[in-house]
Amino acid sequence: MPEPHPALMVFAAGFGTRMGALVAHRPKPMLPVAGRPLLDHALALASAAGIGRVVVNTHYRAAAIAAHLANRPEVRIAHEPEILETGGGLKAALPALGGAAVLTLNADAVFTGRNPLAALAAAWPGAAAGGAEALLLLVPAARARGHGGAGDFALAADGRLTRAGPFVYTGAQAIAAAPVAAHPGRAFSLNAVWDGLIARGTAFGLLHPGGWCDVGTPAGLAAAEALIAGGGEYG
Repeated sequence: MPEPHPALMVFAAGFGTRMGALVAHRPKPMLPVAGRPLLDHALALASAAGIGRVVVNTHYRAAAIAAHLANRPEVRIAHEPEILETGGGLKAALPALGGAAVLTLNADAVFTGRNPLAALAAAWPGAAAGGAEALLLLVPAARARGHGGAGDFALAADGRLTRAGPFVYTGAQAIAAAPVAAHPGRAFSLNAVWDGLIARGTAFGLLHPGGWCDVGTPAGLAAAEALIAGGGEYG
C-alpha cells in the first residue's frame, strides 16, 4: 500500500553555532521548547499529518539524537560522517525516503495554526500537476519570529517564486526528488537546487496562515515559547 503522504526528511545534522554554549554538550534539535525537544515538535507534526515514513539526518552530537529516537522504530536515521548541508543530506537520504517527491522540515522551526506538513501534502498533487518541482512554505516577514533581516522570496500571482521579496522560507517544503538527485555535488545547499527551479519557473510558494518562529538563537528559543503559549501549536 502506498504511503498516504510523501515521506519526510527532518534536517537535524547542523552544528547550531548561533546557540553558543547551549549546544556545547547537546545538539540543537534536543534543546527544549515548551517542555519537549525541538525534534519532538517536528515529529509531532509528522504524526499529526499522517506521515508514515520519517528520516532524520544527524552529524553533530549524533549519539544524543540516536539515543532519543531509540524507541521510535518508524523514524530512520541517516547519519552523515561529514556534513553534507541540506541539499547533499537530502540527496544522500533519497533511497531511504523513496517516492517521486518528499517533504522536508528543519528541526529548528516552530509553527502555530494549520499543520504545515498536512498543508504541503494536500497542496502538492495539484501543484505538481501544474508544473511545480518544489513548493516552499512561506510566511510574510512581518509575521516571522526569530528571523533577522529581510524576506527571502517574492510570490507571483500564479504562485511562482523569485528571489528577494517580502516572504520568508519557513524550513518546510515539498520537493520532487529528481532535481535533487540530479545535482552533481556531494555537499551542497538546497539553494543551489532552488535556483535552477526558479530559473525554469518550477519553484512555487504556499503561504502559512499561522505563526512561525526560527529557533536559531537563544532569543529564538524565548520567542518560540511565547508563540506556543499565545497560539497553541497546530491544528
